[in-house]
Amino acid sequence: MDNSKKRKRQARILRGFRKVHRTAGAFLFIFFFFISVSGIILGWKKDSGEIILPKSYRGSSNELSDWLPLDSLHQKAVRVLHDSISNELSAKIDRIDVRKEKGMVKFIFKEHYTGIQLDGATGEVLNIGKRHSDLIENIHDGSIVDNYLGGTGYFKLFYTSVMGIALLIFTITGFWLWYGPKHMRKLRK
Repeated sequence: MDNSKKRKRQARILRGFRKVHRTAGAFLFIFFFFISVSGIILGWKKDSGEIILPKSYRGSSNELSDWLPLDSLHQKAVRVLHDSISNELSAKIDRIDVRKEKGMVKFIFKEHYTGIQLDGATGEVLNIGKRHSDLIENIHDGSIVDNYLGGTGYFKLFYTSVMGIALLIFTITGFWLWYGPKHMRKLRK
């Protein structure tokens, strides 16, 4: 194949890549916007001065043998939630984060992004805070839609798959949009 035909074929491929890149970019713009902004915020969560994520406080003992039973700590966290914040809030737990080295247990509630930190040994309240980072993570990975629809997990799976494939397509087409003209110039010489 002579250089003229190679260049025409390369130009056709380059136009195709440009069209895929532009169309996918226009279609997925809003999703990439949310992923990028939420990703930046999540990168700063521990350095946000407790705006995004409450600081982890220290309890009085990191010896588990000194600690109250986990069910007693759980009951205390629920009592604190209802007495200090609102009796109307759900006590459904998303996760319990045991920090032995800090002598502290975090109770993170499922439906309202509240976190309560208790001293593992005394049950004393160390912190009551809003975990904005959990909401931002749910926006970032698409699980906020699943939570809204009832928590099946299928939207998150679909969303992360589409966005991962889109990022791969953007990487390939973007590389070719950068390299293709260089390659065509080589063919011209």
